[in-house]
Amino acid sequence: MFESFIKNWNRKRLKNKKYDFLFEEPLPNEYVSLDCETTGLNPKKDEILSIGVVKIKDNKILMRETFNIFLKPSNKIDPESIKIHHIRPIDLENGHDPEDAIYKLLDFIGSRPIVGYYIKFDVTIISKYTKKYIGVKLPNETIEVSSMYYKTRKKSSDFEFIDLKFDTILKNLNIPALGKHDALNDAIMTSMMFLKLKDLTPAKTTFYTS
Repeated sequence: MFESFIKNWNRKRLKNKKYDFLFEEPLPNEYVSLDCETTGLNPKKDEILSIGVVKIKDNKILMRETFNIFLKPSNKIDPESIKIHHIRPIDLENGHDPEDAIYKLLDFIGSRPIVGYYIKFDVTIISKYTKKYIGVKLPNETIEVSSMYYKTRKKSSDFEFIDLKFDTILKNLNIPALGKHDALNDAIMTSMMFLKLKDLTPAKTTFYTS
């Protein structure tokens, strides 16, 4: 009930009514897997450099329905951060204006639940942009694959360490790595994790996170 109240409250705060569809009930068995590459790990000050998304429908990854976009940052990229995201200034020369990129992203994902690896960060930094452009945070429900993976691991005690690194989950689920890490490849690999974990996770387990 509280979640419904918050959703309706945010819906009323929407500045651009074109995006009212974000609050509609999502179609059953449809999701998007999303990943962002950013200038750093502080959503308040860092910026998005690229976003990759792939649609999932009826337990299938729709490889023909992907979204991959580069955004122009407001400042020069820190050379140290390039070692992490591997996005060079030359890669961003034809990047999109952030406002245009965010509108295109919203049109692509619709109201579908968003699957991701540590997706709370991605949604938080995207919400910094959506609050500026349409007045509200990204309202989509989210599904965290690392939480799903954790629930499938058998533990000998409550204190046993479970390695939740991206590459560890890939390896243990026998999912092939798709070459270099970039936003779209990571989104596709995450979608593979989700589909595999969806079959392994107990039916009563909830996937959604706030």
